[in-house]
Amino acid sequence: MWGQPPSAVRPSNARQYLTMEKPPMPTFTKLATQSDLPSTNEAKEFQCTGKEICVANINGAYSAMDNACLHRGGPLGQGTIENGKVVCPWHGWAWDPKTGEASHNANAKVAVYPLKIENGDVLIEI
Repeated sequence: MWGQPPSAVRPSNARQYLTMEKPPMPTFTKLATQSDLPSTNEAKEFQCTGKEICVANINGAYSAMDNACLHRGGPLGQGTIENGKVVCPWHGWAWDPKTGEASHNANAKVAVYPLKIENGDVLIEI
């Protein structure tokens, strides 16, 4: 410890603990209204802050992820739901809407985003 710079002996978030700062609160943005959400076992596209978002309804549970398939950029929100996965309409790549993982390769992932519903509004954290 002696002779090491201070950053080597205290965690990078030490200031937060020393000053009792609270971590930043998540920022949620309105994506849609609850009535706009897809029906059970369907997916739908939405625009939010310049991003295309796919919202999937898997047996009543909603998930949000990037709308572009990593294979060729196909619109996942125009795809189908099969076995709990969102299937790209262009070439059939399947994506887990909760983790963003491709069914054929867990290292291929699209971003997923937290969703919540408050007072009939669907909010997303991007």
